[in-house]
Formats: sequence, C-alpha cells, structure tokens
Amino acid sequence: MSQHEIAKAKAVATYNTAADYFDHPVSSFWHCFGRQTIERIALRPGESVLDVCSGSGGSALPAAEQVGPHGKVIAADLAERLIALAEAKARVKKLENIEFRVADMLDLGYPDSSFDAVVCVFGIFFVPDMTAAVKELWRMVKPGGRLAITTWGPDLFEPADTIFWDAIGNVRVDLQRSFNPWDRISKPSGLGELFVKAGIDTHDIQAVSGMHSLNSADDWWAIAMGSGYRGTLAQLDAETFEQVRNANLSCLYREQVKSIKTNVVYAVATKR
Repeated sequence: MSQHEIAKAKAVATYNTAADYFDHPVSSFWHCFGRQTIERIALRPGESVLDVCSGSGGSALPAAEQVGPHGKVIAADLAERLIALAEAKARVKKLENIEFRVADMLDLGYPDSSFDAVVCVFGIFFVPDMTAAVKELWRMVKPGGRLAITTWGPDLFEPADTIFWDAIGNVRVDLQRSFNPWDRISKPSGLGELFVKAGIDTHDIQAVSGMHSLNSADDWWAIAMGSGYRGTLAQLDAETFEQVRNANLSCLYREQVKSIKTNVVYAVATKR
C-alpha cells in the first residue's frame, strides 16, 4: 500500500469516527474559518466551485450561498459520515446548487480548467505529497479563477495540545506524536514555498492569530473527540481512554485554561 493510500485510510477512519462530535457547538471554528476562506475569494453569482476535504460543509455551504442558484458547488471528502452531515445541512438550507461526493481529491476526474474556484480548508496536509496535491487542484482552476488553501498556524490548540500528548505519552508512548502534519506549512513562508514548488505565483498569504474560548475543560474534550485527536483515542482501551480523559480534564482545571490558540494561515492564488 502506498503512502497516499495509508494516509487516506487513516483520515477516513479518524474522521468517520469523529463525526459524532465534529459539529459540536464548541467546535464552531471549523465553520468560522471555512466561511472566512470563502469571503477571501469573493465568489460571484453563477460561478462554479470545487471544495475538497469539505468535512461537514464549513466552506462548501457558504460557497453555495454565495454563487446562488445559477452557480454550482462540488463538495468532496473521503469521510462519508462528514459528507452525510453536510448533505443534511444543505437540505435544511434548501441549497439545490451543491453536489456531494465521497472521493479522493487526487482522483476526482475533472478536466483541466473546470472551476472558477477550488478550495481546500484544513486538508492539504493530509496528503504526503502536498506539492502534487496543490498541482492537481491548480490544474482544475480556470484562467482568471482562484485557488484557496487554508491551513493551521503554529501552536494549534495550545496549551491543550501539549496536555493531550503528554497524557498519551504517559500511557502509550508508541502513540505519542512528535509533530503535526501541518507543521511544514504553518507559517506563510512554508505555505508560500509549497506554492512555489507547485509552480504557482501568489503574494496573497496571510497569517491570522486567534484564540478559541473554552467554557470548561469539557469543551476541550469535545473538541478532541471531534477532530484528528480521535484517531489516537480510538486506539486506546476503555481504561486507558479514561486515564487520558481524566488527565486532560484535571490539568486544564488545575491550570485554569480558558482558551486555546487557533492560529490560521490563508493563501489565495489567481490563475493569470
């Protein structure tokens, strides 16, 4: 099995499992940053949009609203349970201009220059060869169209992230993570270098610092259960899971953690 296939399998398992908490109110940042990404590309009525790694619709649904009934949005994600969440929300909003696909962004099969905008929010780093992934997305952008890639900035979810991985290391050192997949592109320089390697010229790269409030330590645990951390938690037996959960909650209470970092880097490139 190739590196890409292994990464796909891990992502599918993790986010299908995390789907039960993915849209928890405390994880509103998914949709906040998705909407802000769409605002940055100034979609016009009637335009066509491809949204990959679309999750439960954080950027695809705002895009469908922006392009209107004469526009079209394709939302693709590997995790069928997240796609099902997005489809349900589209029905509630009565959005009929959006199509959902359970599919790999590297194997969608669309011709060159198919879309006015291609969007990837918090997903490009799941692909081992990010340069190849960006090239593939750029291929599908029409002349005059835009490619928007949004990724996490440095120190994501700190101080809770360190607390989480310390607790994991205390019980399962084999599962302790030493780096995050987005670390390579968590600064404008790194994301800019990725675009350069893909043969794309863009000067529209912006880092935005942010904090996400927690009403209680339980809020953090809901975020962990509805995100990539779930893949690690799913590998614990019931007793060890409770040990990790209790260690997280007690440390957050003890240190009176009331917010976590949610730094983001936005990049938009226009095809000349």
